[in-house]
Amino acid sequence: MIKLGIVGGTGYTGVELMRLLALHPQAKVEVITSRSQAGCAVAELFPNLRGVVDLSFSEPSVNSYRDCDLVFFATPNTTAMSQAAELLEAGVRVIDLAADFRIKHVPTWEQTYGATHACPELVDEAVYGLPELNREAIRGARLVANPGCYPTSVILALMPLLANGLIDPGSIIADCKSGTSGAGRNASIGTAFCETTESVKAYAVSGHRHLPEIRAILQTIDAATDLVFTPHLMPMIRGIHATVYADARGPADQVQNQFEDYYRDEPFVDVMPAGSHPETRSVRGANICRLAVHFLAAAQKYVVLSVEDNLVKGAAGQAIQNMNLMFGLDETTGLEAPGMMP
Repeated sequence: MIKLGIVGGTGYTGVELMRLLALHPQAKVEVITSRSQAGCAVAELFPNLRGVVDLSFSEPSVNSYRDCDLVFFATPNTTAMSQAAELLEAGVRVIDLAADFRIKHVPTWEQTYGATHACPELVDEAVYGLPELNREAIRGARLVANPGCYPTSVILALMPLLANGLIDPGSIIADCKSGTSGAGRNASIGTAFCETTESVKAYAVSGHRHLPEIRAILQTIDAATDLVFTPHLMPMIRGIHATVYADARGPADQVQNQFEDYYRDEPFVDVMPAGSHPETRSVRGANICRLAVHFLAAAQKYVVLSVEDNLVKGAAGQAIQNMNLMFGLDETTGLEAPGMMP
């Protein structure tokens, strides 16, 4: 049995980790910490976990995790980087669900997140945790940087096009919509019900912090890649819908087959039939990214539609997928549940 710790268990990704891991047949959460809720039973704060999680939150301490095999950091940015080195030295593997290790160029990271990196020496070692791109490296990793939710949806939409040279890599536009849970659990006026319901708005048009991450990862496939990325806040709780546009290169008659072939053996990427329009509700609660590719002949453009649950394939589910790979398990273990409808 894999012994697990969760740092920061009171946020949405933390509780999603507990929900998914509660029925995992080969892993068990032993320690879960929270400064604000230390001593409180998990099931008291999250009644959906009554009867399945019999733990209380404890004060954060590196010593609390020394008996764990792996620790998830479901914390704000800049938390994992201050503790990862000590845990790794103690033989504990780490998966960071925040952004501390996603960007290899440390000056870019520091500019993007407005902080000095606490352990730049670990950045090169960290493996970007997108299994569809880095599966073999994840298997042997001590430290995994779990991808952002927006980056997962955009990168998976573009990988077959870039790998097959089907698009102008400098023409990409990613128009993305997210549910309000992507902003986290802390109260704020901008994500309050009355502020978001019956309304849609773009934000961070001048530069969202996920843009350098998306650009850097896509440039590992085609160094000439660049894109415009515009996120929008939607009046829903869960889900991301990415509509990705790019100028086509060459004949497009085989693009559906190329997408299907590229992801044929990927358990958590579903390429829908030609002409499909995937819905966010179809992946709610599931560790699935669902894709549909369209070719606009008159405009000579591809349009890829990509949907995922930002808390699952965009966060906690993908983290567990990475954990499974790191410990030699079938990567689908504990993640087989389909989406919830309605």
